[in-house]
Amino acid sequence: MKILESLKESRSLLLLTHVRPDGDAIGSALALGRALTLMGKHVRLYNESPIPAIFRFLPGIEQIVSDPGNLSAYDTAVVLDCSDLSRVGSLADEVGRIPTLLNIDHHMTNTGFGCHRLVDSSASSTGELVYRLLTDLDADIDEGMAYAIYTAIFTDTGSFLFQNTTPEAYFICGRMVEMGVDSYKVAQTLFATYSLGRLKLLNMVLDTIEISGNGKLSVMYLTQEMLRETETSVDDINGLVNYAKHIEDVQVAVLIQESRPLPGDSPKPHYHVSLRSNGPVDVGTIAAAYGGGGHPGAAAFTSFTSLKDIKKEVLRISDAL
Repeated sequence: MKILESLKESRSLLLLTHVRPDGDAIGSALALGRALTLMGKHVRLYNESPIPAIFRFLPGIEQIVSDPGNLSAYDTAVVLDCSDLSRVGSLADEVGRIPTLLNIDHHMTNTGFGCHRLVDSSASSTGELVYRLLTDLDADIDEGMAYAIYTAIFTDTGSFLFQNTTPEAYFICGRMVEMGVDSYKVAQTLFATYSLGRLKLLNMVLDTIEISGNGKLSVMYLTQEMLRETETSVDDINGLVNYAKHIEDVQVAVLIQESRPLPGDSPKPHYHVSLRSNGPVDVGTIAAAYGGGGHPGAAAFTSFTSLKDIKKEVLRISDAL
């Protein structure tokens, strides 16, 4: 496999993932970065966005930095969990000029960028693909890498609730537990520990729920003012969209989240629109139509229109359900 040859031959690598990284992006980068470092490579882990505080329990998390360093110093860039190179943020064009560009991803909407690719949409997560790579590289997976891989798979399968939970996902996570992962600790940290502020935020967001005329789509929204009023942060948003998904007869749930501008973003208000499927509807295809992407069960896109217009457009989606 050419991607394996490239990793073995590379000397200085930049590993990066998409803006607003999730557990799969973060865990995949940490695990592969650690393995390459132990192979004697010079490795830097970069992300344009702040790393959500909820992932601070992961060993080595401080190694993901917001400064990529001198891009001309790298012979290889490894882009993880990105369907398109633009997903890495404002440095996408410069990263694309690094001599060897490797693409490791499991999104169905992957554009096929890069010199060499490991893209498999049948995989539960990019973390699953990283595990395959580490196995092929004969890497010794230590406890820190095991936590990273387990977290990548656990989060991208919605704690094993989503339809992308494969037998391979269960197998790999079982192996990671054998290597020292405390599965209870991971579950409690990521999905079962709430601050009072998060509960207040949840109450506010649930009050915004609207149901489409045919009852098949639910939409709710979250503003920066809600975050300020409840003294919460983006870390507290994780999983909120799933509450709308569990409403009887709902097939698609949507959370419209007002975003704070990132470096390189337009200063005008914009919104991150998360979609979840509760059945046969492929929300990845829906998100792709709006310039986003994701999986059949979970996807997202960004909109620069007003909240009122986004809600109207989203509710229109229900006509096709």
